[in-house]
Amino acid sequence: MNLQPIKTAKIVANQTSLIKILDTAVETLSEGSILVITSKIVSLCEGRVVKIGTKDKQELIQSESQFFIPPEKSSYEFSLTITRNTLIPTAGIDESNGDRYYVLWPSDPFATSRTVRTYLTKRFSLTDVGVLITDSKTTPLRWGTSGIALGHAGFVALNNYIGTPDLFGRYLKVTKANVADGLAAAAVVTMGEGNEQTPLAVISDIPFVHFQSGSPTAEEIKDLVIDPTEDLYGPIIQSPLWVKGKGK
Repeated sequence: MNLQPIKTAKIVANQTSLIKILDTAVETLSEGSILVITSKIVSLCEGRVVKIGTKDKQELIQSESQFFIPPEKSSYEFSLTITRNTLIPTAGIDESNGDRYYVLWPSDPFATSRTVRTYLTKRFSLTDVGVLITDSKTTPLRWGTSGIALGHAGFVALNNYIGTPDLFGRYLKVTKANVADGLAAAAVVTMGEGNEQTPLAVISDIPFVHFQSGSPTAEEIKDLVIDPTEDLYGPIIQSPLWVKGKGK
C-alpha cells in the first residue's frame, strides 16, 4: 500500500468550495486509488461552523449527538457521545485548525463522497476510484487518536470473512474486516493532527480493496452499524449514564 499526503493552502470557513480545493491540490489520480479528505475541510467549506463565544459548546454537543454523557462525569470534562451511531467525544465537534470556530461534522459525508467521486471520474477519466472522508477518534483504554471513516464512495467498506476457513480449516463466524476504517487510520496518521497542512491524501496499490461503481447502497450503509443489543460493547453502550440528545 502506498499513501501520499497532499499539502494545500490554509483553509478557513466559508472562503472556498471543496471542488475548488481539489482542482488546485490534486494534480493527478490513477486508476485503482482512493482520495482521502479530512472531514474538517469538508465542514469548513460547507459552513458547518459556529463562532466560538456565540454559543455554548455543550449545547452544540447535545444538539448534534444522539446520546451524551455529561462532561462532569469525565476527568477531562469532555462529553462522550454517540453521534451518527459512532462513539465519539464531543459529538465530533473540534476547535483545532478552526481559526476561532467550533467545527461540526459535515452534514452528509456519504453524499459528499458521492459528489467528489463523480467529479474525479469525469476529471481524470477513471472507473475504479474511491473517496474516503475521515476524522479522528480515541479508543477506550488506549492513549492517542486514530482515524475513522465518516463516509465513502467507490469501494466496498467491509470485507466479509464469515463462512470462510482460516489456515487450519476453522470456519470464521463473525469476522469482517473494516476496510474503510483501516484505510482511514492509515491516512490520518500520515496526514497528521497538527499544523502539517495536509488534509488530503491518495492511497494506491491496495489489492485488498474491492472497487465498485457509485456509492454504497442504503443497505450497505446500514450494515456498517451494529445494534446496541447485539454489540459486544452493548453493556457499556446501554449504560444508564447516557442522556438522550437531539441529534438524528
